[in-house]
Amino acid sequence: MLTGAAVLLGVTAGPAQAAEVSYATKCVPPSGIGLPDVLGTTKVDITAPATAKVGDTVDVVWKFTQAASKNPDIIDLPANSVQPSGTLKAAGAQTADVAMTGPRENPAIPKGGAMTLSDMKGTLKLTTPGQVTLTPDAYVVNALSTDTRCAPTETVQPAATITVTAGEGSSSTSPEPSQSESQSPSSSTSPTASASASVSPSASGTGDASGQTDFTGKVVDIPYTCASPIGEKKATSPIQVNASKSGGSYALTVQFKKSVMDSPIDIPANKVKPTMQVVLGGSDEGTVKVEGPTNPAAIKQGAPIEIPDLTGTYKPGATGESTLSPGVLTIEALGTTTTCTPDSTAVSLTLTTEEQTSGASGGTGSSSTSGGATTTSGGLAETGSGDHATLKALGLVAGTAILLGGAVFTFMPGRRRLR
Repeated sequence: MLTGAAVLLGVTAGPAQAAEVSYATKCVPPSGIGLPDVLGTTKVDITAPATAKVGDTVDVVWKFTQAASKNPDIIDLPANSVQPSGTLKAAGAQTADVAMTGPRENPAIPKGGAMTLSDMKGTLKLTTPGQVTLTPDAYVVNALSTDTRCAPTETVQPAATITVTAGEGSSSTSPEPSQSESQSPSSSTSPTASASASVSPSASGTGDASGQTDFTGKVVDIPYTCASPIGEKKATSPIQVNASKSGGSYALTVQFKKSVMDSPIDIPANKVKPTMQVVLGGSDEGTVKVEGPTNPAAIKQGAPIEIPDLTGTYKPGATGESTLSPGVLTIEALGTTTTCTPDSTAVSLTLTTEEQTSGASGGTGSSSTSGGATTTSGGLAETGSGDHATLKALGLVAGTAILLGGAVFTFMPGRRRLR
């Protein structure tokens, strides 16, 4: 029975072995956070079968007994918010890079505390008889969608050796471990989501002359740089600006065309509120503030986060052809503000407007009128919190990966730093 179980696992009856190796390591924090590189020591146990046959697929376990870097003095990391991934080098009779991934499982880690990382697992299919050595190499620590990259600064000694004998064995039926969702953000490439809805071209017309009152904009892909309290990240989102005329004003609705990614943490109800500054051009100038409601229900870890429709009122300040383009997006969550600034923008909607003699509407707070549009003086407001626990929770949501229209907004540490 034991032998049969071993065959099903893709290994022979040879006993498993575990060996620890330590090596000098350089860990590079996420770019822009302002923290220096960390020089430390990584200690790893590698577990693999001592013997196997050609054709076997063996399971390998990477256990951290010590990570090279600690949690920086920025935020407390909650339980199950850290995920490791890395590469194990196979050499000798055959060479291969074995992808290793661990689950997002960890105890709560305070600021300055030692990083407690889950065990990483991977599989290796054996192809050649002889001695195959297994050596730990570089690894990535993903915490709240930010990556710290660690790599050896010295030659690392093999941590385990598999003696592979000739003869076909049964391959493991267990699937290759899934790759971490944090690996896509680390590549710094966010795919541009394409709109599936059919939309009409930019509308043009006056409600008075043509009788038209509803105007549908086109979907435009807007590349953003999002800056959170712990960093910044680039992403692209498809956005559509629509308008409905009532009297001399236009009710604006800004839509993000896709749902968002799963939340890495639990977010209470009414804790996430988005706003945007729609940019005017053509005959008019300035911005119009549109905003959405807060999340009506709590968002569970692993559930999708959605950006609701953003609404506001545009009262034209000029007569002629006025354009509306997506502008700065602001996401307030748990007492902090993440600001997403377009790297470039595009016109979603064009309106034939008539100047209104009264001031602009649609803005809130301290505002001024420029060309009939509302602009907020002093830039985007940032909210604070006297609740230390809430401020810590902010760091989590600041690291929450948000898809705007199908593209992931991954908040990497950047310009600002919590201390």
